[in-house]
Amino acid sequence: MGLIQEIDYGTPASTSEKQVTLTVDGFTVTVPEGTSIMRASMEAGIAIPKLCATDMVDAFGSCRLCLVEIEGRNGTPSSCTTPVAPGMVVHTQTGRLKDIRRGVMELYISDHPLDCLTCAANGDCELQTQAGVVGLRDVRYGYEGDNHVFKKNDGAENFKWMAKDESNPYFTYDPSKCIVCSRCVRACEEVQGTFALTIEGRGFESRVSPGMHQLFIDSECVSCGACVQACPTATLSEKSVIKIGQPEHSVVTTCAYCGVGCSFKAEMRGDELVRMVPYKDGKANRGHSCVKGRFAYGYSTHKERILNPMIREKVTDPWREVSWEEALTHTANEFRRIQYQYGRTSIGGITSSRCTNEETYLVQKLIRQGFRNNNVDTCARVCHSPTGYGLGQTFGTSAGTQDFDSIEQTDVVMIIGANPTDAHPVFASRMKKRLRKGAKLIVLDPRRTDIVRSAHIEAQHHLPLKPGTNVAVVTALAHVIVTEGLFDEAFIRERCDWDEFQDWVSFVALPENSPEVVGQLANVDPEEIRSAARLFATGGNGAIYYGLGVTEHSQGSTTVIAIANLAMATGNIGRPGVGVNPLRGQNNVQGSCDMGSFPHELPGYRHVSGDAVRDIYESLWGVKLDDEPGLRIPNMLDAAVDGSFKGLYVQGEDILQSDPDTKHVAAGLAAMECVVVHDLFLNETANYAHVFLPGSTFLEKDGTFTNAERRINRVRKVMAPKNGLADWEVTQKLAQAMGLAWNYQHPSEIMDEIARTTPSFAKVSYDYLEKMGSVQWPCNEQAPEGTPIMHISGFVRGKGKFIRTEYVAADERTGPRFPLLLTTGRILSQYNVGAQTRRTDNVMWHSEDRLEIHPHDAENRGLRDGDWVRLTSRSGETTLRALITDKVSPGVVYTTFHHPDTQANVITTDFSDWATNCPEYKVTAVQVGASNGPSEWQLDYDEQARNSRRIATLEAAE
Repeated sequence: MGLIQEIDYGTPASTSEKQVTLTVDGFTVTVPEGTSIMRASMEAGIAIPKLCATDMVDAFGSCRLCLVEIEGRNGTPSSCTTPVAPGMVVHTQTGRLKDIRRGVMELYISDHPLDCLTCAANGDCELQTQAGVVGLRDVRYGYEGDNHVFKKNDGAENFKWMAKDESNPYFTYDPSKCIVCSRCVRACEEVQGTFALTIEGRGFESRVSPGMHQLFIDSECVSCGACVQACPTATLSEKSVIKIGQPEHSVVTTCAYCGVGCSFKAEMRGDELVRMVPYKDGKANRGHSCVKGRFAYGYSTHKERILNPMIREKVTDPWREVSWEEALTHTANEFRRIQYQYGRTSIGGITSSRCTNEETYLVQKLIRQGFRNNNVDTCARVCHSPTGYGLGQTFGTSAGTQDFDSIEQTDVVMIIGANPTDAHPVFASRMKKRLRKGAKLIVLDPRRTDIVRSAHIEAQHHLPLKPGTNVAVVTALAHVIVTEGLFDEAFIRERCDWDEFQDWVSFVALPENSPEVVGQLANVDPEEIRSAARLFATGGNGAIYYGLGVTEHSQGSTTVIAIANLAMATGNIGRPGVGVNPLRGQNNVQGSCDMGSFPHELPGYRHVSGDAVRDIYESLWGVKLDDEPGLRIPNMLDAAVDGSFKGLYVQGEDILQSDPDTKHVAAGLAAMECVVVHDLFLNETANYAHVFLPGSTFLEKDGTFTNAERRINRVRKVMAPKNGLADWEVTQKLAQAMGLAWNYQHPSEIMDEIARTTPSFAKVSYDYLEKMGSVQWPCNEQAPEGTPIMHISGFVRGKGKFIRTEYVAADERTGPRFPLLLTTGRILSQYNVGAQTRRTDNVMWHSEDRLEIHPHDAENRGLRDGDWVRLTSRSGETTLRALITDKVSPGVVYTTFHHPDTQANVITTDFSDWATNCPEYKVTAVQVGASNGPSEWQLDYDEQARNSRRIATLEAAE
């Protein structure tokens, strides 16, 4: 086992279909037209020396090492910037070229520190490697005169020298080692799209500068790591490499943060993780990363991580550390007691969207086979359950239609209720790259998110709609398309039910759905609505990307249906560059739904009432399954308060912080007699737990995640579980304690069972994933290589279904007491409830939740930026500091929910989506006023939380 080496071809691949044949050093090679000589040579197995070239960015031609000679042409052109031509004869290694390269390298080394033996990049330095490649054996030039290497020059201050910038928590910038190849600058521009770096000065004065000669931490740098990855020297170095040393082996695995599902090489020294490097062959991320996946893995070894099982009789007692056997036996006995005392349906479980498909499958199997009920739910209940319902009704399947590569053929991007630069940053970078190439952008969001206006990008239309009016505005877009005859009649007649379309047309054409009426309702300029609709209908390939700003409403399912209607009406389904694409929030929220985590569905989205489906599992599991849907999470909490639901197994979720109406969640948990939390840390839900089972991180297990594009990616174990067991093993041991004869030896056996019983996964196995890299379901005999694009020749349900989308105003209304509307979301550096990212250096960028408020609303209340404010709703109140910004519209305030000391969800209400019970996080009527400190509820909550986290063994040791 060694380091996985990826070939760097020097320049990006050409997408041309036309082939060109040339000769390189006597070898014939055929490549696509537009390929550089450098890449063609590498494809022939001939590596041309290079420093400024890398295949992640466009050719630059500044280092002058990659020069070649071409028969019939004068001079020595750079191979990275010279495209191939038919019949071209190239020489890469002549006496003339060798002399030039040694001379160029000599100049580089003459202004570079010769501390190779103690340099962090020793063994992984391209400058060091290329010096050897070109045969440099001596440097004739000393450091006398101008240089960037030494702090003092002949005893005087050297003003060309700059101190190392160590402000970023994850990497250092040492200007003295910079060769000004511009790879970092180009990576920031072309790959990430932030444009945070530049080259300041000219000639010998040139140097890389973050922003306007700022420190990295003060600049616009988002710490994605693209610059560090691109750097050929130790100029930009990971602090982990400086501390630990160079890695000696690596394993490809999948990131455990958002739904993009980036592939990484976990580079190790022994059993210690040195760094995470984005994997170029990863089909979701294509070699790019964000600050979370690249750097924020320190939570796995954080001192607050719990490694031993614990139990207690009452939630007011201190925790007591016990053995695995005692904890699992106690849990099994308690669950049996509760079912005997209160009935079979008095217990249930919640699966995790952060655990693997295999682990999620086992939890729902435990509940159905062991608990003998369907009381299973998952965090998708509070995020994308309306996606499952809405797309299921209209298209016949509960997932997005495209792969991420599809964006490269999109002409018009419509983003509704999503903030991809913060929540899905790697995909956002790909999206921004397409927008910089000329694709048009339409954004529907109450906030002016970063993608609305950023470097070299500005949305053609931003509709800052009032929270709660999504259905009305999307239907108004359809009104314009229908009444102006912009719909795709041929597509609709072939692919959809024409009669249902006609009925839908009669509805959307009504005057109350016109932009003029809706614009007044939603506080949006009617002409902007009309112009946006025309652009989407006539601008070419149109793709819709949406997020929780669509689903987390009382009409979340209706909005998803309206989006599907819009895509079908314009014919934007079934080919690359188009589609309906939900941006999933967590790494395996798609997979948790696929695995049967809903109380009404078995794996593969098959309803529990289906006799044929139940027969599959009854014959395999040897039990009679309940044919009635079980309880959803809100139903479980309601039943607990009522006294009929008494036991809960929660794997990898923190419902006390993430679910709405915190007081009601707390009341439900407090009413239960056995709450089992299976997690990495004593999270907020654990305040009310009776059993704590320590979990394992993604680094400590084998399995699979399914990302937002339905891509099934392998998760590979890179170190032993610090708690002793992977999560699937914990669930299996609990099942065995409850009398089930489970005997899985490896997660691959669990996937084999999934494949045997779930048609959309029929061809998936670990061996097949090793061969293919990854696949997108459905993956079966009909689609052996997976399905990157859905609904190509027809919809899964047969004909696409148009459905009326009546706008119903939210029950939550503003008024004199609560005149503002609160909406919530995420920020780049933090993830979900923050349990992982708050235990990393990412807190440098977001150490607290802030309340965004418009300057007009702040002035009316006498508030200044940074003031403590009291945020009050009909449900509760909390305090946090104000952030005055015009990103939000007047009348709208916004905050994140990453920090438990704020507990933003104490404010949100119990209103929810009519079809799925997805909470209405995005519309809460509130009042904002000055505050002197924490609310009474915050003080009480903090006291209860601190009391609940006491561990008896630690107290005794102290």
